[in-house]
Amino acid sequence: MSDAGTKPARYRRVLIKLSGESLAGEGESGISPTVVGQIAGELRDARATGCELAVVVGGGNIFRGLKAAEMGMERATGDYMGMLATVLNSLALQDALEKLDVPTRVLSALEIREVAEPYIRRRATRHLEKGRVVIFAAGTGNPFFTTDTAASLRAVEVGAEVIMKATRVDGVYSADPEKDPNAVRFESLTHFDVLQRGLRVMDTTAISLCMENRMPILVFDMMRAGNIVRAVSGESIGTIIGG
Repeated sequence: MSDAGTKPARYRRVLIKLSGESLAGEGESGISPTVVGQIAGELRDARATGCELAVVVGGGNIFRGLKAAEMGMERATGDYMGMLATVLNSLALQDALEKLDVPTRVLSALEIREVAEPYIRRRATRHLEKGRVVIFAAGTGNPFFTTDTAASLRAVEVGAEVIMKATRVDGVYSADPEKDPNAVRFESLTHFDVLQRGLRVMDTTAISLCMENRMPILVFDMMRAGNIVRAVSGESIGTIIGG
């Protein structure tokens, strides 16, 4: 367990957005049990600070509806397939968390009662109040919306205080830091800044929803061990958007 985990949580309730690719590890696709186990360990440590945790995980490591649409598949069909990919990732993360004795519930926007509970807002908040990690699967349940938008929507619905977007870089930059050595990192931005500058933090629907509901977004590097705990403990890491 990270020594940072001994610090109390700054936030009462947070929603963490994970990309599907983060579960693949070194590979470009699939699920790495080792990496999923490491992420589960970070989430366990974050929960130990006293913070209530909700999670939205993407499905890009398995299937991307938009990419399939570009190759000729009907967009709605591709998006539904992408939603099912998020269910697979959610179940993998649930399994890893429960191996660490962390009580976890998967709530799906698509009804798949054999493997996940249907999403009901009051049920979700009750699970959080009881200290369970809640994983929201299947996006919003509707095509044409990303898991970024699902994260924004669920965060607002369950009363999270902040969305924490875990990425491969240590914040938001003026350009892609992996391609542009002159890219500048921002300490803070407003939601409007993100929209106006066209920064690829989340899609515009997600950012607009957060702006409308005054939901802050913290973008941070999840590749550094202990950073999820540092984030929920209120340490100054990454880029804060919207206050």
